[in-house]
Amino acid sequence: MPRMRAKRLAIRKLISIIQFIRILFYRLLSTCPIKGKPIRNQPVQSLGLGTIECKGRVHFGYFPSPFFLNGYCYVESRNANARITIGNRTWINNNFVAICEHKSITIGEDVLIGPFVEIFDSNFHALEPDKRGSSPPEDADDVIIENNVFIGSNVKIRKGVTIGRDSIIASGSIVTKDVPAGVIAGGNPARILKSLYYAEGLSRIPEVSK
Repeated sequence: MPRMRAKRLAIRKLISIIQFIRILFYRLLSTCPIKGKPIRNQPVQSLGLGTIECKGRVHFGYFPSPFFLNGYCYVESRNANARITIGNRTWINNNFVAICEHKSITIGEDVLIGPFVEIFDSNFHALEPDKRGSSPPEDADDVIIENNVFIGSNVKIRKGVTIGRDSIIASGSIVTKDVPAGVIAGGNPARILKSLYYAEGLSRIPEVSK
């Protein structure tokens, strides 16, 4: 038992060293400084001409979830008017992708985001065949994820979507329309599967503990 414990501690130490080097490398590759002091458990590459802001304690990456050591989070605020904001106590799992091209992506407080989640404010290409090489700003739309939302793994959230507070998005879902507060939604495209408030006998939105 002491030998196994020592081995586990040695492995964790090695992982910390490897990850520190990887985190530093991806910070050197980044071109858009993140405002605030995010906690980088996994490397984060932040790019673009816009603004990326973390308010309070925002965690990127989680051990021992898959791809902790061979993946990274990618956050891009592509153009000067683009803005990504992430609220306090939000925890983002491995290999997260958020690209804001023209508008804004706002993630609230106490949000849990699973691995391989993608959030986009744009299609990045016009739908018309003869204009597909362009990305008109008017085609983009804001994305809002309210407080205390739980987003499962491999979820894709598209432009113009608002997800109401306390809601859960099931793994593998593609969210193309607004999701109200306090529900479980899932599928492709995502639809409401269950009300959390009715299930708990609640008649109002509960306060999130601070």
